[in-house]
Amino acid sequence: MIRSMTAFAGAESEILGGLFSWEVRSVNHRYLDVALRLPDAFRFLEPEARRRIGAAVKRGRVDCILSWKKTEEGEAAIRVNRALVAQLLAAAAEVEALSDRPLARFNAFKVLQWPGALQETDVDREELTTRVLELLDEALQRMVASREKEGQHLTALIRDRSLKLKELAAAARARLPEVLQAVRTKIAARIVEISANLDTDRLEQEMVYLAQKLDVAEELDRLDAHADEVLQTLAHQEPVGRRLDFLLQEMNREANTLASKSADAETTRASVDMKVLIEQMREQIQNVE
Repeated sequence: MIRSMTAFAGAESEILGGLFSWEVRSVNHRYLDVALRLPDAFRFLEPEARRRIGAAVKRGRVDCILSWKKTEEGEAAIRVNRALVAQLLAAAAEVEALSDRPLARFNAFKVLQWPGALQETDVDREELTTRVLELLDEALQRMVASREKEGQHLTALIRDRSLKLKELAAAARARLPEVLQAVRTKIAARIVEISANLDTDRLEQEMVYLAQKLDVAEELDRLDAHADEVLQTLAHQEPVGRRLDFLLQEMNREANTLASKSADAETTRASVDMKVLIEQMREQIQNVE
């Protein structure tokens, strides 16, 4: 199945007191290039996240971002370190008792600012890891679905142009006998004009040589075969972008040869139309995984 390399997807969920959000964006690239941005507290997810991205996507530039913030539930999970606060209050009372004059009063907020006075409820790291990575899988599935949907559109465009190219090749092949006969007649008429003594044997030799030089049947056959290969490749399940790109290079080479060997305006026009179709397909294939 053809997949586009351009897509965007995301997934969001509340997990253990935090709101987690994955954003995944991909664009075309020769190889798989993953740019992963994670909050510092979740750097430990990077190896497994990269592995899962590589399993879902084989080619393209992939930007993957994880963001998170505490929910109200997560904020409520903060608790007071009673033992430490009690020690702080006892120490404050002791200092005040030793003083010969009243000390400045302090409020509860200042006590809470003391390092360790507030503690966060321990989170099950294993469960957190599992659920955050499952959320990544969900975002990746959505991105792949988007790439496949766009791939269907690309497949239709490439198939349509391949079929049109086959039609042009068939029309050019059908005209070959007429073209060669026209060349033969033209040369014979020219020779009659410039020579009263026509050497028919030499003429036949020159005609054979010229016919071989102008014969584009092989180029048309190869163009037709490459177009068939493109159509067959579109049905493959694995990524085929590079294979299609190679086939387009070969098709373009044959179309150029056809143009250089063309002996009439119609064949030249057909070769130009083929090159236009090939270039249109090339533009589409640049975005195929």
